[in-house]
Amino acid sequence: MSTATHPPAIEVEHLSTSYRVHMKGTSVLGGFSDLLKRGQSTDRVVPAIRDVSFDVPQGTVLGVIGRNGAGKSTLLRCLAGILIPEEGRVVMRGRISTLLTMGVGMNINLTGRENVRLGGLAMGLDPDRLDDIVDQVADFAQLGEYVDFPVETYSTGMRSRLGFAVMAHLDPEILLIDEALAGGDSKFQAETAHKMAEMCGNGRTIVLVSHSLTAIRAMAHEAIWLHQGQIAAQGDPDDVAASYMRYCRLSADDVVLDDD
Repeated sequence: MSTATHPPAIEVEHLSTSYRVHMKGTSVLGGFSDLLKRGQSTDRVVPAIRDVSFDVPQGTVLGVIGRNGAGKSTLLRCLAGILIPEEGRVVMRGRISTLLTMGVGMNINLTGRENVRLGGLAMGLDPDRLDDIVDQVADFAQLGEYVDFPVETYSTGMRSRLGFAVMAHLDPEILLIDEALAGGDSKFQAETAHKMAEMCGNGRTIVLVSHSLTAIRAMAHEAIWLHQGQIAAQGDPDDVAASYMRYCRLSADDVVLDDD
């Protein structure tokens, strides 16, 4: 845990949570037995996060990596308060902004411009500032004239870029980001890395789940490798990424895996 004079922006202590899988009953015997079981159902409880503890100091980036189903997105949902811990606790010290999946929180029937304005008003920004912020967001997200098109007409990449741009320009204190870089080219990824560094320099705190080990190495101050809901490695991003790559038996410099 952190030994800094000031309390960390994020504290996670012995966090555990699970989810339920709804399964219908079946029978291999057939006949009367099958009629009795037909329509019955059971719920299977699957552990998602198991006894996870870590701190994130203010003004730093924590990178989270792991294979499909490792619990990465579940962890972010716990941090965001969407999921309630079954055990342990989560302490968040600051105003939170989240990008858990591409486009979440947007009204797809409204234009990009209207979504930015609504987001700004929800964050309590001065209405007089919103026009300038909309222009900044549209430029950063590379939307061009599409800022005045309904979001439902956007590609997945455009929604992802808009989501990150909105978060980054609405003055949050803690950002929770799931695959923010998935929708951009190399230019957008470079601009995103620069923006994240700028925000951290201004005291913002970021938790980044990414399928790109290169991005984690470049942006994170510390990294966590989740495996089956537990922390398999934690520490310097290069060391954690190397351990993860050895586990996966991969030698490529950049690894692309499906998210949870």
